[in-house]
Amino acid sequence: MRIRFFNARILTMETNRPIIQGEVWVEQEKIVYVGEKNKEQPTLCWDEEIDCDGNLLMPGFKNAHTHSGMTLLRSYADDLPLQAWLNERVFPIEAKMSSEDIYHFTKLAVLEYLTSGITSIFDMYLTPESIARACSEMGMRCVLTGAVNNFSQSVELMGRWWEKLNGNDPLISFLPGFHAEYTCSRELMEQIAAFISERKQPVYVHLSETQAEVKGCLERWGMTPGCFLDSLGMFEYGGGIYHGVWLTEQEMDIFQEKRVSVITNPASNLKLASGIAPISQFLKKGLNVAIGTDGPASNNCLDMFREMFLVTGLAKLSTGDASAVDAMEVLKMATVNGAYAMRLPQVDVLAKGKLADLILLDLHMPNMQPMNHIAKNVVYSGSKLNVKLTMIHGRILYRNGRFLISEEPEAIYEKANEIIQEYRNCSVPSPLRCKNP
Repeated sequence: MRIRFFNARILTMETNRPIIQGEVWVEQEKIVYVGEKNKEQPTLCWDEEIDCDGNLLMPGFKNAHTHSGMTLLRSYADDLPLQAWLNERVFPIEAKMSSEDIYHFTKLAVLEYLTSGITSIFDMYLTPESIARACSEMGMRCVLTGAVNNFSQSVELMGRWWEKLNGNDPLISFLPGFHAEYTCSRELMEQIAAFISERKQPVYVHLSETQAEVKGCLERWGMTPGCFLDSLGMFEYGGGIYHGVWLTEQEMDIFQEKRVSVITNPASNLKLASGIAPISQFLKKGLNVAIGTDGPASNNCLDMFREMFLVTGLAKLSTGDASAVDAMEVLKMATVNGAYAMRLPQVDVLAKGKLADLILLDLHMPNMQPMNHIAKNVVYSGSKLNVKLTMIHGRILYRNGRFLISEEPEAIYEKANEIIQEYRNCSVPSPLRCKNP
């Protein structure tokens, strides 16, 4: 397919490049031209020409931390602190979830991602192969990571996924990861550290999400989580940590030195009362900060516009400084920084030779007017209603409120509710699946 976007405002997200008026040309999965209309350019035979009507083309958002299959638990595991949320509500249900359940609920999540202008997700959940299958079928770019812990998954399984899910599908990749320090034995974490050392790979993990987590780690090992994992050699090849609400200065210095990204999840941290991450300090330390929604059981919606506003709003509130974490920095977190954290350098900006993962935002709506500063409007007043088009790998998957995928959305909704009904119909006290996966 050759698609020409014209009459567009273009925010490439390249450093120090302002919004331009012009065109973006896409051929197959790649961008072949970004710039002003050039009459000297050779006339190509287009499959489609899209008049952007002065609206904004920009790179798609990177949801750098999520658990897509947890859409099953949306509005079920609510109004509890993290440990009670996990142990009393989430873990018992997850023990009964099948890979097919996760496949179907991942497809439901992908629909929501598309409406929010999300073109890449970084998914950590129980069955990476079924998640990969769902994302591939739906056209969603997905980086998967392991959730190794004492109760499910293993280093051996992670190795098989690393071999199988890399290099076979341009939309799918896999990076090593484990759930958290507090769900893994020292022996298991040492095995993980050996795995990443042998393969020279980054590693990704939930870390310092709550004060209780930090306190427990100090009692177990005499060190905070980041320092303890670093002592095991866990971050020798970089990686990322999710949440990082209670990081110390020492941990920030380690992560800056070891090129470890911090992926913040403000809505989830608020809903679980985990705390407010010190984003201003992260930036002062030179850390790469990306943004994730976390899963739909703790958020509950997969909306990058809401996350972006919370990142800057909470930073301003927590520091007492209205100038903290400028909107342009937040937009960079949601696009360029997310691509860096996810090891996706080909989708960071709009430029010739990059993969065509882009979105078109409607500026002809009251929340985007007047256009004093278009990019800041996206962060401070933008919403999912502004998403006119979402393209991934050169394919338009969402346009003007319609999904352009191989399956009817209503069929996905129907299947999700059918699975939920099976849980509700069980005769046991809690709504667990009657049969084991």
